[in-house]
Amino acid sequence: MSSQTKRMFGRETQPADILITGAHVLDPRTNLDEPHDILIRDGHIAELGEPGSLDAPKHAELIDTEGVHAFPGFVDPHVHLRTPGQEYKENIQTGTAAAAAGGFCAVIAMPNTDPVVDDASILRSLIETATRQAQIPVGFLAAITKHLNGDELTEMAELRDAGALGFTDDGKPVVHAGTLRKALQYQRLCGGVIALHEEDPNLSGDGAMHEGATSARLGIAGIPSLSESTMVARDAALAGYEDARVHFQHLSCVESIEALERAKSKGIRVSAEACPHHLTLTDDMVRTLDSRFKMNPPLRAETDRRALVEALKSGLIDCIATDHAPHATHEKEVPFEQAPMGTTGLETAFAALFTELVLPGELDLEVIVRRMTEGAALYGLPIPRIEPGQPANLCLVDLDARFEVGREGYVSRSANCCYHGRTLQGKVLLTLADGTLAFRAPLLTAAPALR
Repeated sequence: MSSQTKRMFGRETQPADILITGAHVLDPRTNLDEPHDILIRDGHIAELGEPGSLDAPKHAELIDTEGVHAFPGFVDPHVHLRTPGQEYKENIQTGTAAAAAGGFCAVIAMPNTDPVVDDASILRSLIETATRQAQIPVGFLAAITKHLNGDELTEMAELRDAGALGFTDDGKPVVHAGTLRKALQYQRLCGGVIALHEEDPNLSGDGAMHEGATSARLGIAGIPSLSESTMVARDAALAGYEDARVHFQHLSCVESIEALERAKSKGIRVSAEACPHHLTLTDDMVRTLDSRFKMNPPLRAETDRRALVEALKSGLIDCIATDHAPHATHEKEVPFEQAPMGTTGLETAFAALFTELVLPGELDLEVIVRRMTEGAALYGLPIPRIEPGQPANLCLVDLDARFEVGREGYVSRSANCCYHGRTLQGKVLLTLADGTLAFRAPLLTAAPALR
């Protein structure tokens, strides 16, 4: 295991021995798009074969998946697990279990906890907790500034040595350009990607939704897209000047995409992510005043949504991230303007994208699978692949299965999902993460090998 891979942490469990028969394997990186048997031995993919051609070893489970798709396990580079200090919303065990139920084989957690992950001792404690509680491997980002105050830098080198994959003040922007420039200079010494929540608080003010026709009709203070895009442009310029590596989190609008395109065309080392809710929903949903639709950045206009989809298709936007942000029920069941920002998304990400983008023909399935796995590469981690010799990081999905979101509850501790009550298609049946069985749907049965 490489030193980079060691920065991902998960609970030690028994390696899987499974024969999956007849699954339609789709892996863009290995050019697979056809039915195969998949033999998993001691947690690794041992062999791929024509359907019905492989025999299960003694004591292995046999899972018949004819008509089911097998994808590389998804990797989410942006989740909030709320540990330490906010475990009433989520914790490492429940958050990673929710991720496994959504087909994710690894996640990367943000540091805006209580206390903030701005000290090596806090990070080491988190890593220890993850080894005991995580259902799948977890990586951690540390804060750029102490207490997320935007002023005093953390001990970035010490945090990297303690295991931080990178740095972010996510939840808050680094408002002062001079502070960010210093962080980018330190990054050259200690490594690690700097991930940025892009927002100018002077422009977003007390806004609770996208500034546009809908906010005007509702009489709710809006957040202009300019609040995000001007910071993207500024920070891309800083990254270019310092030859630094910067990742833009949860982009939401046309202007940010234009700034990203300009930066990439100049060879600046930037990347970006988009979230399922920004790719599939618009600010029109806020007319219900359901606080599940309140997030930061906010749901924006249809022109923004379409621009995000096109940027994802072309690869201008590098990957998909959920920004899984759980909140307690009592926190969200208040007037819209008073509710905290954020929606959960780990359990619904694939199904939402498949239902809203693939089935209508806006995106190919291959694009969704590719972008849902490429988050690993942002932080120098191996991208899951379905090929012999690789650790078993894969998920089985029934693309025909439909389900009502939330009807049977959530694996997550929180229920503030923006797709709550919607019928989605594409149900995850099984997830293998780092060679271990992380999730199995109740409907998916297995039998011991008969030899």
